[in-house]
Amino acid sequence: MGVAGCGKSSVAARAAQALGLPLIEGDAFHAPQSVAKMRAGQPLTDADRAGWLYRLAAQLIAHPGGAVLACSALKRAYRDRLRAAAPGLGFVFLQLDRDTALARVGARPGHFFSAGLVDDQFATLEPPIGEAGVLVLDATAAPAELDAAVQAWAAGG
Repeated sequence: MGVAGCGKSSVAARAAQALGLPLIEGDAFHAPQSVAKMRAGQPLTDADRAGWLYRLAAQLIAHPGGAVLACSALKRAYRDRLRAAAPGLGFVFLQLDRDTALARVGARPGHFFSAGLVDDQFATLEPPIGEAGVLVLDATAAPAELDAAVQAWAAGG
């Protein structure tokens, strides 16, 4: 979890493969209207995200053996909604500064998420620091370092 450009999709894909779990790519579950809003540079509201969170929660429920979910989960209420669907759910928070997020998002050609929305992501973000079941990582760390930390944490270590 984390703001746009933090590496959620990449880290989640590698974690799912390493852990032998299905990958749920959160971006694939946005309503078409939400994707259109983001393409137009309009930030999503809590109401826009409600159906998306419902669909993500349903995906977690559909994978009782576990799954790796890549999604922003920017607010505690969003994370709590997902935790309600999958008790014991953990979150890897890929922490990233605004300038790096902006540079990364700007370098993703063809993605529906507009770089103009990065500031809204940071305004919406309620960092999960201090929440139970959260691993905080520096999103600028080397992929191998991130992967090793995620795998050790997932294994209980």
